[in-house]
Amino acid sequence: MKAIDNKELILALEELEKEKGIKKEYVLESIETALVTAYKRNFDALENVKVDIDHNTGATHVYAIKEVMEKANDDALEISLEEAQKINKELKEGDSVEVEIIPKDFGRIAAQTAKQVIVQKLREVERDVVFNEYIERKGEIVSGIIQKADKNIVIMDLGKLEGVMLSKEQMPTERYNVNDKIKAYIMDVERGTKGAPQVMVSRSHPDFVRKLLEFEIPEIYEGLIEIKSVSRDAGYRSKVAVYSPDPNIDPVGSCVGAKGVRIQNVINELHGEKIDVIEWDADPSIYISSALLPAQILAVDIKENEKFAEVIVPDDQLSLAIGKSGQNARLAARLTNWKIDIKSETQYREFLKEQQSSETEEEDIVEE
Repeated sequence: MKAIDNKELILALEELEKEKGIKKEYVLESIETALVTAYKRNFDALENVKVDIDHNTGATHVYAIKEVMEKANDDALEISLEEAQKINKELKEGDSVEVEIIPKDFGRIAAQTAKQVIVQKLREVERDVVFNEYIERKGEIVSGIIQKADKNIVIMDLGKLEGVMLSKEQMPTERYNVNDKIKAYIMDVERGTKGAPQVMVSRSHPDFVRKLLEFEIPEIYEGLIEIKSVSRDAGYRSKVAVYSPDPNIDPVGSCVGAKGVRIQNVINELHGEKIDVIEWDADPSIYISSALLPAQILAVDIKENEKFAEVIVPDDQLSLAIGKSGQNARLAARLTNWKIDIKSETQYREFLKEQQSSETEEEDIVEE
């Protein structure tokens, strides 16, 4: 008998299918493909080879695929018509025929190859399990130990796999050191170069602040308070808009906590990043005024169609409303999703005078 019997292989694959959900047929097809490569490598063969494993008995057949010629000139690739018709009388010149062969010591090679394929498939399944586990955790906070840290990339040990934090996801005010334990926000899960899943994490993402607040403040976690929006200049300042449909709940006070103790835990995690918690309002004028805190606002002129707001502040509040390097105004615009133009009271009066003067000139021209 030329086939290599391996009933144990089939029993092992059936058990594997029950325990791990790896289809027996899928593994056998992979083993057949791997055996073709193994045959060519170990026997330095030139033949076109096919390997077939019986899915019930595990019997392994090796075939050399040869072209039928009147006279064979290359025994590795061709077979004479006379020899071919001994296999099948209906074969004619130009046909292909499978000639079964049994290479010496191929049973050992087949067993080694099957083992390697099974181990590989097990690794793939384990990777898929971990990948799916972390895909479901996308948008959560994870803790890990730093394995590698430089200005370009931080690698975290998350236990089952690695967390990767690129430079743009790092906080510019922080230094990361090997063996430090840190928290990060799961942005995405990707397949690495060798198929192993990688968790892409961030400490600069606005939703990192959102999830930290959710963790620290039970009312947010329970849905009594809703975080409507977060804008962030990572490492320096964040603005968070909160809202509660329950009139008996003070959303800002609940988030800040007595003497600021609740918000302080989040600030400590962010190593001193300032957090402005403001109350969301359906009225854009009120919402924008709150978003520009701590500056005092005199008036807000809304252009609804353009989502543009002109804000008037006292002269001594202009620099506070704009903020250092425009930070306060920029964060307020991101938070509210409105374009905001801030003018001091004096600037606004001058603007009105110029506008009135311009209108007067136009009237004079029309009269002439």
